[in-house]
Amino acid sequence: MRFRRLLSGAPDGKPPWLDIIAAGDEPGLFTPDDAPWLVHADFGTLVGGIRALLVQALQPATLAGVADHSRYKEDPLGRLAGTIRWLTVTTFGSHAAIANEASRVNRLHERVNGEYPAEPKPREYRAADPNLLLWVHVAFMDSFLSCHELYSPAPIPGGADAYISQWSRSVRPLGLETAPMNTIELDTTMRSFAESGQLVCNERTREVVSFIRRPPLSPFVGFIYRLLFAAAVVSLRPEHRELLGLKMPPRTLVIGLTRFTLRAIRFVIGPESPIEEAGRNRLVRIGAWTG
Repeated sequence: MRFRRLLSGAPDGKPPWLDIIAAGDEPGLFTPDDAPWLVHADFGTLVGGIRALLVQALQPATLAGVADHSRYKEDPLGRLAGTIRWLTVTTFGSHAAIANEASRVNRLHERVNGEYPAEPKPREYRAADPNLLLWVHVAFMDSFLSCHELYSPAPIPGGADAYISQWSRSVRPLGLETAPMNTIELDTTMRSFAESGQLVCNERTREVVSFIRRPPLSPFVGFIYRLLFAAAVVSLRPEHRELLGLKMPPRTLVIGLTRFTLRAIRFVIGPESPIEEAGRNRLVRIGAWTG
């Protein structure tokens, strides 16, 4: 129950978006047979989420948007719940639910703009910029995919290319029409951001990374989180880890402990996922999936 409260931001542990996923008389972007459904239902996303935040922090415009327009220090769990809501509704919800959620995110993006320090003069940014949307998308996608492959025993239906191509549908409602469709395109896109000089690690980056490393959590949750953070560092692309100035933890030890811990969390919570069950039940009810 503590864990469910942590992720949902709700006192009773019931995600506020559970009813949104259960409602509707139409399918969504994915079914339980699709790669994004399996990857995002897996607890490897706990590590992938941390990794994505670290990677995103390397892009100064993206970092400025978070630092200037969110209360991540005062309410880190609130921001976490907001991100989980978009990811969950987009993965398991109906087309109508996804459209409504995308509208919510787009309205938030309209207000996220400003300037960030750069040489020779400050540069403007806006969250709806396709280049920034692409960076956030590939950072999340690369992170979830890498952490699933490293820490989860469940094979991805269709493999990594299927996950990348299918998950590209998720960002079209946000205004991003072109995204990587396979591992080669994903690697090329990640390299292009680095080679064009868009990724930097400055004082603001180090401040945010320090917060990601040690967020205000209870002692027990903090103990688990430190392992998940180490697992995220292990999974980073070498060039990103070096740019962030993070040392490689004992790789074999961290991988083994993380796999064990994620299995233990699943065992303690139980195999049932209310979110997945709500999505599956909706699909069965409307005849879009037979199981």
